[in-house]
Amino acid sequence: MDRAVLMIVITDRSRGGEFASWFQTQGATLVLSALGQGTAATEVLDYLGLEATEKAVLFLAAPRSARLVRKAARELWLDVPGRGILMAVPVSSVGGARARDYLLSWQAEEDDMEKEITHELIVVIANRGHTDQVMDAARSAGAAGGTTIHAKGTGTELARKFFGVSLAAEKEIVFILAKETDRKPIMKAVMTQAGMQTKAQAVVFSLPVTDLAGLRLLEEDG
Repeated sequence: MDRAVLMIVITDRSRGGEFASWFQTQGATLVLSALGQGTAATEVLDYLGLEATEKAVLFLAAPRSARLVRKAARELWLDVPGRGILMAVPVSSVGGARARDYLLSWQAEEDDMEKEITHELIVVIANRGHTDQVMDAARSAGAAGGTTIHAKGTGTELARKFFGVSLAAEKEIVFILAKETDRKPIMKAVMTQAGMQTKAQAVVFSLPVTDLAGLRLLEEDG
């Protein structure tokens, strides 16, 4: 399963259907779509040519393929500012052979060469209404912006055992894409300024990103 990935694509909500249809034409069997909201600061939005619009966040399982990522970047115009971002996160296993075959049966040319991890996806789960608190903390450590989706949590009673606090059921999940070298300071800032001891009660973790498209201008600037 080291050759499977979860692809996460973030674009303007008006393009969500277009992007989902493109992946289906490539053979994707299941594309999940969630509604999100961008959080980038005004100066970053201006630089990247983005608008503070509502977002579509797509999730799909795929064979790991840098060629597929490059094809998506080319045919979905991800190098054009404002079109979107695609990232691939490794999947360690899928429960059951039938489920694996269903999710990964579509053919994509795989690359044998392992790539150095240069970016990580920081995931923050916080109480609803505290995205600004989370992002202010992240930006203080160098984060450019993020995307938020709404969720509902369970197991709030169990949290008392581990944290000694009650957790709100209504949650916001914040995705922050960052360079690997910036991961630790960003996570530390979020934990310090928006962690369990605050009203945000944020929990933060990170995932490695093996392939990436849509940040060309930002990378060239860095």
